[in-house]
Amino acid sequence: MSQDSASYKELHKPSHSFKTRDDYLNHELQILSVKRWRPNLPFKDYRIEWEDLIPGMAATIGKIVMVAAVVGAFAAPLGLSPEFVIENVRYELLIAAVLFVVLISGFLNPSANLAGTHGPLLPLVPLMVASGGHPMALGLLIGVLGFLLGITKGGSLLARLTSNGVCGGLLLYLGFIGITGQVKKLFEWAEGFNMGYLAFVVLIATIVMFAWLEHIKKRWLAIPLGAVMAAVIALAIGAPFEFTTSPGMPNLNPAYWWGENTGWQLGLPDWSHFVAVLPFAVLAVAMWSPDFLGQQVFQKLSYPKNSENAYMNIDDTMIAASSRQAIGSALGGGNIASSWGTYIIPASIARRPIPGGAIITGLLCVIAAIWGYPMDLAIWPPVLCVALIVGVFLPLMEAGMQMTREGKTTQSAALVVISSVLVNPVFGWSFTMLLDNLGIVGCKERALDLGKAGRWLIPSITFIVLCTVMALIGMFPGVPAIMSSFRV
Repeated sequence: MSQDSASYKELHKPSHSFKTRDDYLNHELQILSVKRWRPNLPFKDYRIEWEDLIPGMAATIGKIVMVAAVVGAFAAPLGLSPEFVIENVRYELLIAAVLFVVLISGFLNPSANLAGTHGPLLPLVPLMVASGGHPMALGLLIGVLGFLLGITKGGSLLARLTSNGVCGGLLLYLGFIGITGQVKKLFEWAEGFNMGYLAFVVLIATIVMFAWLEHIKKRWLAIPLGAVMAAVIALAIGAPFEFTTSPGMPNLNPAYWWGENTGWQLGLPDWSHFVAVLPFAVLAVAMWSPDFLGQQVFQKLSYPKNSENAYMNIDDTMIAASSRQAIGSALGGGNIASSWGTYIIPASIARRPIPGGAIITGLLCVIAAIWGYPMDLAIWPPVLCVALIVGVFLPLMEAGMQMTREGKTTQSAALVVISSVLVNPVFGWSFTMLLDNLGIVGCKERALDLGKAGRWLIPSITFIVLCTVMALIGMFPGVPAIMSSFRV
């Protein structure tokens, strides 16, 4: 029986039949053959292994941290309490786990990565609120626009038009900015109680631990080991910590969350709210393509040959993320959806496909939401900063370096970094993709093979649309927003 015609269950072999555990994990990736938008069952279509705990733990920590950051960014200018933020985060964990993580990525379509949180849009949330934006209006528009991009396969098209140099430069920028941001946050936290040296000790220990794990080829342990190590060091030195979130269930009634005097205290959105958030919704969806591409590329660099069936499908992930966004917002959640980077990157390092870890992630999210106490530990700065550094941002930088080792790719990568520093990663990606595909920088032979549409038409339209949106809301440094309502 050929491997192409055989099912996963027929091709699966027990781990003891392989010389090493790595050989077994590689074989599991190579024989995976999940069905898209049809039922996939554990132990029939895929296995759940103990390595799936690694991305599951990282994803749960990342989810709590990122949703708390997004909801908090909405809540602060609206005058909502920290208790509201915690309650909404617990609600979001249940929405994500029950309706999407397990149901879609673990059952209906394991080719779609888990729908996570849109971190790059976080700095713009206060501007959205100040401009009259409404969380539900933003979520519904992102859901509609993202769904249209996914079903028309626009996401995978833009990914194909992004060269290794452009993608590598984007990964380098995102990785470096992420690391510097987490280091800054950790020092600010430690200096808040006059123990700045604590941050230095934790970070030095993290670097040594990461190097040691790389030496013994156990990098997939970086997140749990790093989180535990950071917590132990911080507590031993005397950092303050206490559990405050008690067990319980959040309010599950959407009418409560969108009431005039309860939940968000905003009521339902009207047409003016949709107009106010439209530019941000367009920008959010535009950010998906480079973000999703970077995650898929990391899979390709981490997985063995002939593992194509285990790669995340960019268009399916967009459909899942947009559905999760629209439904989550309608129910009362404050999350802004994207592909779950704190899941897929650790899963790639651990050489695990999407579905097994999705089941574990869903279970851990439900436990964290109901139990409450794990949320306090996950958002404690030593734990969250170290987990994000070793589980997301360092691997992103490494992948970017691997993609930009050739001379022709370094030109494009450098321009992406400079352009991203000048404006933002969306501008850097779209601008450099246009220059790269025109053959002005990068590989000129590649540019000639793209055809007119791929060479200049699609990149030009993408760049012009995104620049128009950014000009409307005032994202160009030193240039006032064209729309007066965004001049704050």
